[in-house]
Amino acid sequence: MPTLKVFSGRANRPLAEKIAHEVGEPLGQCDIKTFSDGEIWAKYADNIRGCDVFIVQSTHPPAENLLELLIMIDAAKRASARKVAAVIPYFGYARQDRKDQPRVSITAKLIANLLTGAGADRIITMDLHAPQIQGFFDIPVDHLYSSAVLVQQFKRRKMANLSVASPDVGGIKMARAYAKRLEADLIVIDKRRPRQNEAEVMNIIGEAAGRNILIVDDLVDTAGTLTNAVTALKQAGAREVYAACTHPVLSGNAIERIEHSGLEKIYVTDSIPVRATSPKIEVRTVAPIFGEAIKRTFKNLSISSLFDIDKG
Repeated sequence: MPTLKVFSGRANRPLAEKIAHEVGEPLGQCDIKTFSDGEIWAKYADNIRGCDVFIVQSTHPPAENLLELLIMIDAAKRASARKVAAVIPYFGYARQDRKDQPRVSITAKLIANLLTGAGADRIITMDLHAPQIQGFFDIPVDHLYSSAVLVQQFKRRKMANLSVASPDVGGIKMARAYAKRLEADLIVIDKRRPRQNEAEVMNIIGEAAGRNILIVDDLVDTAGTLTNAVTALKQAGAREVYAACTHPVLSGNAIERIEHSGLEKIYVTDSIPVRATSPKIEVRTVAPIFGEAIKRTFKNLSISSLFDIDKG
């Protein structure tokens, strides 16, 4: 029987430590250094020959987080690991998933090629920006859902007159899954984006007046889309507006926008470290989901029965 080993890059070590605790194994030792010229160096202090290695590393900016993951995968393969799984709580560059205008890169496919080329045997990730990115890989991809954690938050609140809103047409499937679990109505916000990182709300499809609203999305970046949606819902007569977003990218003045919005609270996960605090931001850990997925993967058990919520 092979040995299970969990390692972490430097992108989100606190989450990796929680995941290792859920797995019931100590976090393995890997020495990672950055030379004065910026080059990254990695060496496994533990013997991993013949082991099943799980490397936990989100690939949010800076790009060194992605490069560090590739180097760790390569080092593990060269150290004769039996299998190497990249555990990527947040899969960066996923928004560039198609050629939507001339002369642009399909970066999500490029990253998939890099991970496979580095030697990864499996990818375990959560709430991809576009689920079809799984098809960019020629290796198995386990796509987990944070809703297993975030839905429970609102089930416990037992909010009356609850509607679930998708901030754009692309998020309807996720919003429908939440609405089904919470036995809530569904609202769709028809959004137009004049430029990158700018969103303009056009129309609300559904009844918002007198309702408590939960906006769900896979990530919150500049918070422009989110806060514009909150404003539109409030103007349409919504009572309290909450949000549940898996990946707290929170770039630019996102925190300021959230704090000055009509949002009651936003629930996010620790897939990305939240480095700024706000009374309106509450973090929920996804370590139990990843821990269970790793244990089941190691034992060759199914994980789809646990985490497939995308049937709403």
